[in-house]
Formats: sequence, structure tokens, C-alpha cells
Amino acid sequence: MSSPSTNNSAVMAVIEAGQKRAFAVGFAGLVAFLIAGFVMHSSTGSWLPLLHQYLIAFVLWTAVTVGCLGVLMIHHMTGGWWGYPLRRIFEASARNLPLIAVLFLPILFAAKLIYTWTTPDTSDSVLMAKIWYLNLHGFIIRAIVYFAIWFFLVFRLTGISAKEDETGDPTLAHKMEATSAPGLVIGAATITVAMVDLVMSLQPHWFSTIWGFLFIVIFLLAGYSFSILTLRRLSDNEPLNNAIDPSRYLDVGNLLLAFTILWAYLSFSQFLIIWSGNMKDEIPFYTSRAFGGWGVVGALLLLCHFFVPFFMLLMRGIKRRLPRLAKVALIQLTFTVVDLYWLIVPAYQDGPRWSDFGILLAVIGLGGIWIGLFLGNLKKMPLLPLHDPRFRGRAPAIPPTSDFLHHQGPHGKEAET
Repeated sequence: MSSPSTNNSAVMAVIEAGQKRAFAVGFAGLVAFLIAGFVMHSSTGSWLPLLHQYLIAFVLWTAVTVGCLGVLMIHHMTGGWWGYPLRRIFEASARNLPLIAVLFLPILFAAKLIYTWTTPDTSDSVLMAKIWYLNLHGFIIRAIVYFAIWFFLVFRLTGISAKEDETGDPTLAHKMEATSAPGLVIGAATITVAMVDLVMSLQPHWFSTIWGFLFIVIFLLAGYSFSILTLRRLSDNEPLNNAIDPSRYLDVGNLLLAFTILWAYLSFSQFLIIWSGNMKDEIPFYTSRAFGGWGVVGALLLLCHFFVPFFMLLMRGIKRRLPRLAKVALIQLTFTVVDLYWLIVPAYQDGPRWSDFGILLAVIGLGGIWIGLFLGNLKKMPLLPLHDPRFRGRAPAIPPTSDFLHHQGPHGKEAET
């Protein structure tokens, strides 16, 4: 491994070029999404299809943002080398939370159109029994609470991290660990509440006790997969090209494998419990998704979101080589979109339709803006922790100046063999 270099103008050029492209693609995607929405409105007379498609894109980029926050806290708790080349990517992603808060506003203002429980039928005894929870005031209050918790965790952890870069104080790592321990527990609870409100309540008669755990894993898998893809894109240049030994990428791949297995385990557990219980309020969730077009989507998820990446991640030759590992991460991030499509859309639609391409436009539009701001965050920090005591042997022995803090850090990609 080479020693870290302060000359990372090449990687900064890659980030700046990527930021410009992301904003351009994002704005183009949003314009195309809005045009498609107006076309659908002219033919159906309703804005609901546009709002539903926007909801899926919003949930995806919320998953990447909060998922990166979750993996960041796991890294602070475990201190493994696997997180050393990824920590800045986690932090830059999590700092996109203000954008997520802004993107939530259309859902909040259009809640009465999206969610049927906002105008309940008083003759519906099941829905009326849940009205103490499923009401608009409660929806708003809970949103304020979980966003406040996410904001606190993000800006406390990234603030301490920035202070560690500036001062080199070894006690700050313990503060991040102390914040992460309760943060993981509270953060898991907030994801559960958020996904019950935003997604499960689309079918207010249905419920699952595994739902929150499933979405916690979806969030972690989405954020971690995105981070691996970003690392691969930046790792051809200093200071990221030789930061850690190739063998340490085994741990990066093993964690991706763990999230993949957890997703499959929870998905199957939910199916098994509901199917074996055969309760009339729960079984329709799977009867509507197991046959016809949705059955094809479900089979594709089983094959490409579990079996293919599972067997690929069992191979050391893939996990030791970042370019190959990034391809698995791309598969997982892509099929996270398909997973959300399969979980959400059947709540209000009988089968896949060609008009669902608007979901892709929404994902690209919001994603372009998200990635542009993410890369802007990444430019403002050293690309590797400068004074983390857990990696003291790899940190640069150069006093942190403002210019250095803007550009420096040792991080890298494995050598190809």
C-alpha cells in the first residue's frame, strides 16, 4: 500500500464532474416525471398515480439516507476496517437528510389523497378501531419526531467527526460510539414508525409485526449498496486507491452478504407466518402479490435479489475485488427499487402497468438531485478520517489545515490480481 497523498485533485475533479452530471440528469428526470404526470392526469383525471410514484422514489432515497446513517452507527460501534474507506460516504449521505425533509412535504400536503384512512368510513369497524393511530394529526406529530431524531443523530455524529479531524482528540471516537449505541435502537424504532405510516398504512386493514424489521434491513441494504458503488467510482484516484489491503474488502462483502441474508430471512418469515395463519385480514397481502404479473415480479426478486447475489457473495474472488463487489452492490440497489415496487404498488393497483415507468423517472429525478447534493457534501470533508485512533497507523501525519481538510485522506480500492 502506498502512503496517503495530499494530492487528490483528480478525485476532486471526478466528484465535481459527477455533481454536474447528477444535477443535469436529476432536473431532466423531474421534468420528464412531471410531464408524464400531467399526461396521466389528463387521461385519468386524478393526480393519485403521480403521487404514488413519487412516494416510491421518496421511500427509496430516504432508505439510502437513513440506511447510511444506520451503517455509520454500526461502524462506530464495531470499529472494523471495513468502514474505514466508507465512513465519509456514510456521513455525506446522511447529511442529505434536510433534502429528504423537503421532499417529504408533498407527501404531507397530499396525505388526504394518498391515504384512505384520512377520511375513514365510519361503518368500517376495523378502520375505526385503528383511528386512534391512523389520523392526520398523529401522522404529522410522528413525522416531526422521527425527523427530529434523525437530524439529531446525523448532525451530532458528523459534527463530532469534523471536530476529530480538526483537533485529533482521541476521546471523540468514544463520544461517537456512545451516541451510536442508543442511536441504533432509537433509529430502528423510528424507521419502523415511518414505514408503518408511509407504506403499511396504504392498506389500513393489513398489518405485520415483521414489517418494521424488514424495512430496517431494506434501509441498511440500500444505503450500504450505494456506498460501495460510490467507493468504486472514486477509488481509482488518490487518496482512495491504496487505503486498505485487498483482503479487508472481504469484510465489506461479508456485511453485504449479511444484509442480503437478513432481507431474505425476514421476507420469508413474514410470508410463512401470514400464509400459515391464513387470517382473512392478512392473507390478501400475499394473494394479491403471488399470482399474475405480481407473481413474476416476486419470482424475479427471489432470483435476483437473493439467490444471485447470495451465491456471488460466497466467492472470495468477488469479495476481494472492489469492481466485482460493486457489481453485486448495483444488483442489490437496483432490486431494492423492484422490492419497493412489489411491496407498495399492489396496495392500490391490480397488476404491473406500462404507466409505472413514471416510478423510474421519479427515482432518477429525485436521485439526481440527491446525488448532486451528496457529492457537494463529500467535497467539504477529507475523504478519510484523519485522526481516528482506531486507524492511527494509517492516518496522515500532517497537521490539518483548512485546505488539507478540504481535500485529504487515505482511502482505497483493492489491487486487481
